Amino acid sequence: MMRISLLFLLLLSVPAAAQRDPAWEAQYKQRFTELMKAGGIMTVYSPMEEVKGAAKPELIPMAKPGERSIRPEALEKAQAYAAANNSSAFLVWRDGKLQAAWFPAGSDVHSQLVSKSLSKPVSAIAIGRAIQLGKIRSPDQPVADFVPEWKGTPKEAILVRHLLDMRSGLMPQGFSDDPDHPMNRAYIDPDHGQQIVDNYPLTQPPGSEYGYNNATAELVALVIERATGRRYAEFIGTEILQPLGAEGGKIWVNREGGLAHSGCCMTMPAENWLKLAILLLDDGVWNGKRLLPEGFVKDMRTPTPQNPHFGMGLWLGEGYAERRSFGGPKFPGGVLHSQPFADGQMFLFDGNHNQVVYISPQTRTVILRTGNNPPKQPEWDNSVLPNTVIGGIIPKKGEKPPVPQAKP
Repeated sequence: MMRISLLFLLLLSVPAAAQRDPAWEAQYKQRFTELMKAGGIMTVYSPMEEVKGAAKPELIPMAKPGERSIRPEALEKAQAYAAANNSSAFLVWRDGKLQAAWFPAGSDVHSQLVSKSLSKPVSAIAIGRAIQLGKIRSPDQPVADFVPEWKGTPKEAILVRHLLDMRSGLMPQGFSDDPDHPMNRAYIDPDHGQQIVDNYPLTQPPGSEYGYNNATAELVALVIERATGRRYAEFIGTEILQPLGAEGGKIWVNREGGLAHSGCCMTMPAENWLKLAILLLDDGVWNGKRLLPEGFVKDMRTPTPQNPHFGMGLWLGEGYAERRSFGGPKFPGGVLHSQPFADGQMFLFDGNHNQVVYISPQTRTVILRTGNNPPKQPEWDNSVLPNTVIGGIIPKKGEKPPVPQAKP
C-alpha cells in the first residue's frame, strides 16, 4: 500500500499566495468575503463563458392528451409536489415526448437554470466523448499523463476514473473559514486549477476510499483542455450540446480566459438535462450517432466497493438506503428516501439543493426537478417524484411493471 508522508501532506497545503499576481489575490479575497457571508456557498458566478449550443435548437415535443402514457392525476400530483418545494422546473419525458412541463411564473423552457452539481455528470460525459474521439485512452489512464506536475509523486496513481467516481484520495469536501485553506483556494481562486494541482492535499491512497469533493471534479476541465487542446466550454458546446440539438448555456470560469469550473455552476435550459439523460438511456447514441464509447454508460452506472450508491458522476439506485449521504456510506444522515425506488435500476444526476434528474431504464422515463432548497418542513423526500410518476404509467399490452429497489 502506498504510504504518504506527513511532510509531503504539509508541503502540499502550503499556500502560494506570496508568489501570486496581486490582482488575482485581491479578487480572491473579495470572493472569500462573499463566500463567508453566504455560508460557504457561492451565489454569484462571475465571470461566465458562453457554451454554444446548436444553431437551430430542437425542443422536445409535448405529448398531446391522447398520446400520454402516464395518467394525468399522477402527473398533477407530482407537479404539485415540485411546485410546493421551491422548484424552478419540473419535466417528465417518456415515449419520445414530454408528458409534463411546469415552470414557475417568470420562467420558461428557455430559462437558464443554475445546475450546481448536475455539472458533475456532464464532466463524466465529456470524458466519455474525449475517449470516443481518441484524446483519452480510457477511464483508467493516469491523470499524470495530462498533469505532468504529478509525475514522481503519490498523486501519480490517480486515474481519470478516480476524478469521476470520487476516489482520487484528495481531501474530502468540508468547510473552513481560513482564507488560505486549500479547499477555499480550490473553489474560488482565480487560478483554482493550478491551486488544486499544486496545493490540494492527498489524504488517502488513490482508489482506496470514496471522498466526495469539488476539487476532484474541477480537475476534469483541466484534463479535457490538456487532452484536447480546446477550451472546456467550446468542447462541451461543440461535442455534446450541438449534436444533441440542445440550446447553449454558460459556465463559470475562474477569470476571464481562465479555467472553467467543471464541478459545478453551469447554466443551461431544463431540456438540456433531459437530453443528456436520454443520451445515457441510449448507451451514448443520439440519432444513430455514437457520441460515447460502447460500454461507457455501463461503466458510469457501475458502483465502486467504497460506495454502492455512486458510479462515475451518477448516483445509483440498485440498493435501497433510507438516507443517502453525499459524503458516502460512512456518514450518517443525508437525503431521505422514504420508499424504495419503483425502478430498482434507477440512476440519477443529483446536486445541491435537491437538483435532480431521475432516469428510469425499465420504464424509459426521465423526471427532472431543479430549484432552490425545498422547505425544511415537510422534509424533501427523494422517492416521491419518481414513484408517483412511475406509479401512474399506463402499461401497454404485455408490458411488465418495473422491478423496484430491493431492501437489504
